[in-house]
Amino acid sequence: MKTKKLLTGLVLGAAAALVLSACGGDKGKADDKKVESTNGPVELTISCGSVGQDAEMCKKLTEQWAAKTGNKVKMFAVPPNTSDILALFRQQFSAKSAELDVVMVDVVWPGMIKNDLVDLTQAAKDVQKDHFPAIIANNTIDGKLLAMPWFTDAGLLYYRKDLLEKYQAKVPTTWEELTATSQKIQDGERASGNKNMNGYVFQGKATESLTCNALEWVSSYKDGGTIIDKTGKITINNPQAAKALDMAAGWIGTISPQGVLNYGEEDARGVFQNGDAVFMRNWPYAWALVNGSDPKQASKVKGNVGIVPLPKAGADGSSTATLGGWQLGVSQYSKNQAAAIDLVLYLTSKEVQKQRAIEGAYNPTIPALYADADILTKNPFFKDLLQVFENAVARPSTATGEKYNEVSNAFWDSASSVISGKAKGAEALSKLEGDLDRVRQGEKW
Repeated sequence: MKTKKLLTGLVLGAAAALVLSACGGDKGKADDKKVESTNGPVELTISCGSVGQDAEMCKKLTEQWAAKTGNKVKMFAVPPNTSDILALFRQQFSAKSAELDVVMVDVVWPGMIKNDLVDLTQAAKDVQKDHFPAIIANNTIDGKLLAMPWFTDAGLLYYRKDLLEKYQAKVPTTWEELTATSQKIQDGERASGNKNMNGYVFQGKATESLTCNALEWVSSYKDGGTIIDKTGKITINNPQAAKALDMAAGWIGTISPQGVLNYGEEDARGVFQNGDAVFMRNWPYAWALVNGSDPKQASKVKGNVGIVPLPKAGADGSSTATLGGWQLGVSQYSKNQAAAIDLVLYLTSKEVQKQRAIEGAYNPTIPALYADADILTKNPFFKDLLQVFENAVARPSTATGEKYNEVSNAFWDSASSVISGKAKGAEALSKLEGDLDRVRQGEKW
């Protein structure tokens, strides 16, 4: 999720002898020799994403590694919702199941599943420096590197270039401008016969996706803050944050359809890609799809899409994007950890990240790739993404650790109650502060 999202949240043990033996090639790149095993070639199971083209690309890339190493890889199907994926993984880990070898890890998970992942510190010692330091730090818990960065994410604003030109409108830089421009173009298109046109679509379903969207609204207001600060203090109950949620509530039924309350990343993309929205908030993965030629996912807006940072709140606000992204880790319960580590290092290598950026518009976690000519030819907007990632806001997963899921759940429920019209911002956030204090249970999370 698609999420999505960019990117910012930047963002996310085996014995030393085992870890060191896992590297199939220099700097995380698998070479053409087979990974040694006392039982010959092994079969690994990897969990890949289910949003957009994630599963297809993962299959292709793991087959590349299998051809190089002589091993086999099979896919582990996961639900589309990140909360459901985490619950499934926790079931697997609780049972100490060896079914999963390589696990795709959301940027907010390392602290929650820290006891179930292999320490990759030694295996990745030569390549850690190539990645965004903030993501390596995010993935390092208690001195252990629990997952390697695979791709990063941050929320972006997609817009219809052709419609803005038709209505002589400029690309909005504030939420106020987005609201006014959405209404103007939506009304004009509907009057011209396009009854399905919407001004703005986003991820409003009460899941982690809404946490990402709502955090962007809140942090775009001056003094809106975040949910919980780095010291663990609850900061969400403030007038600016309440304004942000009330603003979003005003979109429902006006520039955004009622159905957006049940939209995830792919739902929003489907509406936008079908030509039925002027603006869309989504993660960078959507770029390749809304401009794609795949007949299975035909895009009616191909060639007419622009992409910019998300709006800010008024002249004194800031354009912020929730940091997202995914990592790859190795299960503590895998029976083939050496081969699994080799696969992780291959998939997160510079060469493979470049391939994914060109073919799927996935954002690399290696800064040098943002100046790569081949990548910029395919995705020219990448040159502006470094700034987006630098200004990205992280979710409070580090401060809250294993309780992050409860914190996020409470936040998205609160945001949902406001945008669905069940509560006003101030009322909902006052209740949320009490709920979070109970989750904290004292001075520490």
